Amino acid sequence: MIKPAKVKALDGFKIWIEFEDGVSGDVDLNHFVGKGIFTKWETREFFDDVKIVFPYRAIQWGGTDELELCTDTFYMQLTGKTFAELTPTVDEVAPVA
Repeated sequence: MIKPAKVKALDGFKIWIEFEDGVSGDVDLNHFVGKGIFTKWETREFFDDVKIVFPYRAIQWGGTDELELCTDTFYMQLTGKTFAELTPTVDEVAPVA
């Protein structure tokens, strides 16, 4: 999958994310706020402290593994592509001779 290159917190519990291939846009995370671990976002300073962590380039809030989200779904949402469209088949990765 394409990895994120930049991320920024926006008002309304949204983030702006840009991927390595130049795809970018806003992702609304409001539907998570107040649920389970996402109660941490109710402190605006915590939500604003979003960053990309390496080597996997997950989106993270807080310290190590405190709250991380995988960005594959965000990429699919922004591009309108499915997982199957974005991932190679087994034959494409290792052709059978």
